[in-house]
Amino acid sequence: MTLTEKILDEILNYLDNSISNLAKLSVNSPEFQQDLKSLNHFLSSQYEIRLENLLQKKNIDIHHLESGIKNKIIQRKQKQIELIINEIQN
Repeated sequence: MTLTEKILDEILNYLDNSISNLAKLSVNSPEFQQDLKSLNHFLSSQYEIRLENLLQKKNIDIHHLESGIKNKIIQRKQKQIELIINEIQN
């Protein structure tokens, strides 16, 4: 399957919601209390794992994506995690 802009946006929107929900559940976990660096690392890892799983379901190999698409994914991931961390801090 070819990764179109529409499919990529659907995947990234789903990931944003998924990671936001995970953060809400995780922020109350004792292991992440007052340790935003660990939470940031955890959410980043989960984003990557979930992204790869979603791409695999569509028979798309993350390693064969164009660099522009990879950059878009990286920027979106960073933005989403920053938003989550900022919400938690406030």
